[in-house]
Amino acid sequence: MIRRISVRVMLLLGSALLVNAATIPQGAHVRVRLGSEISSATARAGQTWNGTVARNVVVLGRTVAKRGDEVTGKITDTKSSGRLRAPGQLALRLTSINGQPVSSSAYYRQAKSPTKTNAKTGRSASATEEIRALSGGGKGAELGTLASGGTGSQEQVLPAGTLMIFTITK
Repeated sequence: MIRRISVRVMLLLGSALLVNAATIPQGAHVRVRLGSEISSATARAGQTWNGTVARNVVVLGRTVAKRGDEVTGKITDTKSSGRLRAPGQLALRLTSINGQPVSSSAYYRQAKSPTKTNAKTGRSASATEEIRALSGGGKGAELGTLASGGTGSQEQVLPAGTLMIFTITK
């Protein structure tokens, strides 16, 4: 009888210890504030980044991560923009929350497309050239050419303090 009771007490204590280990379950949403700026111009895949939990993560009435807890992550993909090329892109994932390893969904952002901007500007420049040419203005082509250039590249920049939402996957 005493043996049964002691076994039950041991099992109960063991399960209580497991419950107290604040694991963040799959599917939990974690809001994170970025600690420092990240730019697609300088960032490289594999680099780590730091931040903090922006809002308590509560699962089944228990807080498993508190606001202000340290988080770390990795940049998983980055693409720098170039003149008249695709816009800058960044993809980030969480790797730990308060020292506990986690896997998460990616936080992905892409800058505005310089190609679309160039196309719009080019179309209006062409119209300007045609109107000036028809009206006898000799500088129409020069002005149109100047108007269509100079849009440059668009890098994706995440400033410090950016709020990001990740979903825990494992």
